[in-house]
Amino acid sequence: MAVSSLTRALGALLLSPAPSLPQIAQNPRLVCLGGNLLPACHRFSTSSNLSTNNPMWKCRIKYTTRPVGMKKTGGRDHTGRIAVHGIGGGHKQRYRMIDFQRLRYGPGAESGSYEEKVIQIQYDPCRSADIALVAGGKQKRWIIATENMQPGDILKTSRHIGRMAVSANEGDAYPLGALPVGTLINNLESHPGKGAQYIRAAGTCGVLLRKVNGTAIVQLPSKRHMQVLETCMATVGRVSNIDHNKRIIGKAGRNRWLGRRPHSGLWHRKGGWAGRKIRPLPPMKSYVNLPTAAARA
Repeated sequence: MAVSSLTRALGALLLSPAPSLPQIAQNPRLVCLGGNLLPACHRFSTSSNLSTNNPMWKCRIKYTTRPVGMKKTGGRDHTGRIAVHGIGGGHKQRYRMIDFQRLRYGPGAESGSYEEKVIQIQYDPCRSADIALVAGGKQKRWIIATENMQPGDILKTSRHIGRMAVSANEGDAYPLGALPVGTLINNLESHPGKGAQYIRAAGTCGVLLRKVNGTAIVQLPSKRHMQVLETCMATVGRVSNIDHNKRIIGKAGRNRWLGRRPHSGLWHRKGGWAGRKIRPLPPMKSYVNLPTAAARA
């Protein structure tokens, strides 16, 4: 009896006409997929799982200094399967949008140098280094703080490359071509205007080794050499929170607070990765499109 009633109810649902798509998506919600804002609706499924893990906090068009809410993934990808092991739980975190482009681009940007004042320096749960809130003109933004940066400091940013090297203070941002050889730098760009991608971890710094034919050779914290254009921006000094690698976890619970899950208790044999090895440095990484021998001829 119960089975027949359930069968009739299921048949009625299958035979009922489905609502039309325009009626469902009267007020579509915009989601970010691949850098494009696409309309999506919770009431019908799509080929891409748009609403399971909403990355809207990564795709905000307007910059804000307010902390943005963030959803934990637990190491899962968009299909729900574990992509990275050892991730899960932890204290709730909020994301601070860091402006890695010290030099402003676009309409209304200053053509020469400008100055900004440090308002406060605080801890950021999403990265190892401390962050600094700076204000200049009519805007405020978060940047990576340097080692000796204090509230009230004046930071200078310039795009000018002169004949003589500048005498820069810690926290100032200049093109590599304007800095003297041997300067300690951080927040280095690989391409002009792309934003800092290298030397952003706590306590790290690079060294400007030499400048050759419009390019600059920089030694990374891993001792590897990198060649970029001299117009790439970099910040002078060392990244803040230099004692980050000296912290003592103390107990297993603190790792859980940080969102790190314990490894499996299964015994694993130590292979060739264990032990000390002396390897030669990798070749210099170049982001400069140098002309080939055929083009020179």
